[in-house]
Amino acid sequence: MTVRLGERGAGCVLLDIEGTTTPISFVHEVLFRFAREHLDDFLRAERDSPELRDVVHRLTTEHAEDVARGESPPAREDEGPAWVAAYVRWLMDRDRKSPGLKLLQGRIWERGYLAGQLRGQVFPDVPDAIRRWREGGIDVAIYSSGSELAQRRLFESTEHSDLTPFITAFFDTAVGAKVSAGSYATIARALGRHPSSILFVSDVTAELSAARDAGLQVLLSLRPGNAVQPGADEFETVKSFEAIHV
Repeated sequence: MTVRLGERGAGCVLLDIEGTTTPISFVHEVLFRFAREHLDDFLRAERDSPELRDVVHRLTTEHAEDVARGESPPAREDEGPAWVAAYVRWLMDRDRKSPGLKLLQGRIWERGYLAGQLRGQVFPDVPDAIRRWREGGIDVAIYSSGSELAQRRLFESTEHSDLTPFITAFFDTAVGAKVSAGSYATIARALGRHPSSILFVSDVTAELSAARDAGLQVLLSLRPGNAVQPGADEFETVKSFEAIHV
């Protein structure tokens, strides 16, 4: 299938990361593993930093919310590294889209990127597509559950060079959950665009449904390693960005 953005009146492509621009294996086997392995060292090294205090404040609030819902996260006896590490691992084990967790992971990954221990990974067709869209007057934006900081570090450190100059905006769950239509309405307002002029590409049908409810155009990303999605037959699909033309 060939998608022509001009014919559809789309002036912006909004991209998910995991399973869309970037292999799921990189996120789970490289990034998540790195954050888990370096968690304790990071908490010790940054214990008195303002950035970590902000993260701990967020996690403390989320912990209280988990308890109020009747869940059983690790008990909080203080706000020291041991408790934070235990709660963060509990969140990781459940693959929570926790704002506090995502912010912390982003800080850990930043250290890895800056030290040369991590390098962003994207599918081979992504760099050329992003450049082609931008040269054709199409804006490119990113929306991921990972923090905006983590998104920027990933795209600026790929083997294809720094891709961030071609990306108009980055959005994380500070705008709302990815399965909420309101999040996409917020993004459209931030971009100064009518929702119908934005094409959202993701590997998750629940996200596509929410975006469609907000008035965005949507495509289901079918990449190697992606999970089979419920209701996939309701959506147009794309296997490579080579199929998306200006």
